[in-house]
Amino acid sequence: MSLFQWKEELSVGYAEIDSQHKMLFKYADELHTAMLSGKGKDILGKTLADLVAYTKLHFAAEEKLMQTHHYPDYPAHKVQHDALTQKVVKLQQDFTSKHVALTSDIVKFLSDWLNHHIGEIDKKVGRHLRQQAH
Repeated sequence: MSLFQWKEELSVGYAEIDSQHKMLFKYADELHTAMLSGKGKDILGKTLADLVAYTKLHFAAEEKLMQTHHYPDYPAHKVQHDALTQKVVKLQQDFTSKHVALTSDIVKFLSDWLNHHIGEIDKKVGRHLRQQAH
């Protein structure tokens, strides 16, 4: 079983965010699968680029929702998004410039981060958005 298997208990109860989270898991799973099957640097590079690009898109959309709905923990949440964005952009740069290989440690970090961030931090955002809708 993949480290990046979407589980319904990760749902935050807000369709737009849940849909984007499922896509993040899909891209991360594609990267993991490409690594496990020994795909070449070009395919791994494109898959990693897709994951990074979609992560940025998702964070921007989620942050806009938080701002629009006056989410009280927005500043701390944005700090977490910025930190992960910096980390994955640096990883992508290092991979592209041949300084680092994609390793199981990196995959485990991504899995842990996605599960923790979505399963705990983003659930609070989902609750706030649902309360604002009523």
